[in-house]
Amino acid sequence: MNDRLTNILLIEDDPSYAKLLRACLDRHAAGFRFQLEVANTLKSGLARLAAGGIDIILSDLGLPDSQDLDTLKRLHKRAGGIPIIVLSGVDDPTLEMDAIHLGAEEYLVKGEVERKLIVRSIRYALERRRVAAELRQAQENYRSIYENTLEGIFQTTMDGKYLTANPGLARIYGYETAEELMSNLTDIGSILYVKPGRREEFVRLMRWHQVVTNFESQVFRRDGRVIWISENVRAVRDRHGNFLYYEGTVTDITERKEAELRLKESESLYHSLVETIPQNIFRKDLMERFSFANQRFCMALGQPLDQIVGKTDFDFFTPELAQKYQADDRRVMETGEPFETVEANQTPGGEVHYVEVVKTPLRDAEGKIIGLQGMFWDITARVVAEQRERKANEELAISREELRRKNEQLEKDVAMAREIQQAFFTTQYPVIPASAQPQQSAIQFYHRYIPAGSVSGDFFHVTALNDTTAGVFISDVMGHGVRSALVTAMLRAMLEELRPIAHDPGAFLTQVNHDLRTILRQSGTLMYATAFYVTVNVESGEYRYAGAGHPKPLLINGNDQTVGTLETDGNGQQPALGLFDQPEYKTSIRQANKGDTLLLYTDGLIETENEAGDWYDAGRLAEAVRQHIGSNRLAELCDGVLNDVRAFAADEEFEDDVCILGVKIA
Repeated sequence: MNDRLTNILLIEDDPSYAKLLRACLDRHAAGFRFQLEVANTLKSGLARLAAGGIDIILSDLGLPDSQDLDTLKRLHKRAGGIPIIVLSGVDDPTLEMDAIHLGAEEYLVKGEVERKLIVRSIRYALERRRVAAELRQAQENYRSIYENTLEGIFQTTMDGKYLTANPGLARIYGYETAEELMSNLTDIGSILYVKPGRREEFVRLMRWHQVVTNFESQVFRRDGRVIWISENVRAVRDRHGNFLYYEGTVTDITERKEAELRLKESESLYHSLVETIPQNIFRKDLMERFSFANQRFCMALGQPLDQIVGKTDFDFFTPELAQKYQADDRRVMETGEPFETVEANQTPGGEVHYVEVVKTPLRDAEGKIIGLQGMFWDITARVVAEQRERKANEELAISREELRRKNEQLEKDVAMAREIQQAFFTTQYPVIPASAQPQQSAIQFYHRYIPAGSVSGDFFHVTALNDTTAGVFISDVMGHGVRSALVTAMLRAMLEELRPIAHDPGAFLTQVNHDLRTILRQSGTLMYATAFYVTVNVESGEYRYAGAGHPKPLLINGNDQTVGTLETDGNGQQPALGLFDQPEYKTSIRQANKGDTLLLYTDGLIETENEAGDWYDAGRLAEAVRQHIGSNRLAELCDGVLNDVRAFAADEEFEDDVCILGVKIA
């Protein structure tokens, strides 16, 4: 039940429809509180919108002062994120799609929808905007934690290569950026650790336990300085139990280790002095009389031995101290149990000294207690050190608990990021023409997407540009993990925004590069993405395409079944997206034949290495495609190629993100 009042602005010049809608909202609100305000022109609607307080907009496209999509464009520009539902008297699928692409939440045709649908559309539009806002906030929270935490966060391969690193790790190791760290620390075992074989010891522990905590080591910073670090790492595996990578955190513990070293040196010196200079040792009989004392004890009392033997504590200490000492003595002699305590003594100057006292029963040859033996020594330095260590441990425990909570939140945010990214990909292939059944589509599609980590830098998108043309886009963002996934999110948004020029691949990639370059330059981030974009027109029989540093797709000719590549016109390879300010990508044109099959892929497919050190390159890929030409179904072709790559590498898992997309003119 929604107790909050929802303010609806209806922009509609037909009073009868406004009256009908008001009645519909009153009748079918069912627990929701709606307030409807009506404006009969776009100008008056924009004026009301500027006054604030509107939660959702319902608008016709045909108004006295504005018509068609221009109405939606002007309204969306001023809406400031408020959801818009179009209520149109025109049932036009093309107009509907254009309206959705321009930002409309729904396109409803007047008179052809149930009244309950209008209420439901309003509720769903509001809920979608709320969920989208929460997702954006989660992404911002994750990014803030990842980039601003003082601890280093990383992912590495088993053989010691960084997959990801955050700015905190770069700062610990003395690098300006995480990218600079990963480009320099290419072999953790031989470059980072001071002690030879330390990385191998780490890997061995990980294999035994799957989790390693407080793994302390000395490492080299970039400037050559040696520091201490503590690592907390876990092995990440897929749902089948196959190893993927290590991930964990690094904390600089140099200050603590140096403090511990100083403490250890201080204690060593202290014990050396104790061994050199005898402790205070004494003995007493059952009558509490001193029977023996060493020179250290004599010096403490300022008396020679013959002036101590036969006397009691009352002869040397205040009555209060003497009573305490003898009470401790009687406990030892009556129970036969050792007694140990630390006493704090304050000098006349106010300085506190701690003395450790140990008293044990003294027995004869038959085991009978005949007195006691005691010793004491100054332990002021040790007590102070223990107090410091205890405080340090308490602070460390607090830090570890905070880090644990941060790690839990980080894992939740990464999982959410993966779910969000999965939503970007095409979930239902377009049908050409739209009126056909999917199995009768003039263009058939099939893909396999295999991310190497929780989130990926590979991305593809398939869309119908009209009833005879499909646009196919594939890209590979530099690196792995969340940074790359964020760039794929930006690319996904750009594809929708640039749909008006999607028929011209060269102009399309030129604009994508411009927009991506602008964003990356403002953020100060060095990133790029390779891409290939092709339109397939079954009416004109043409491929129109352009590439940006991406592997060229393979083409199986429908006439003679030969395998080649979709070569671009001109010399050289066009640069990847996001690297340069003003490259102009050219559109190439090639004939498209009935029965043609295009195979687009990312470089994770052809950068697989086997145990012999051989690479599965583009030539091997083309040969694998030839072996599977007989497959009538795209799924059999794509899966057959993937199985060939796995057989070559003798490994079911890919080290890099892999995306393969088949397109067939049926």
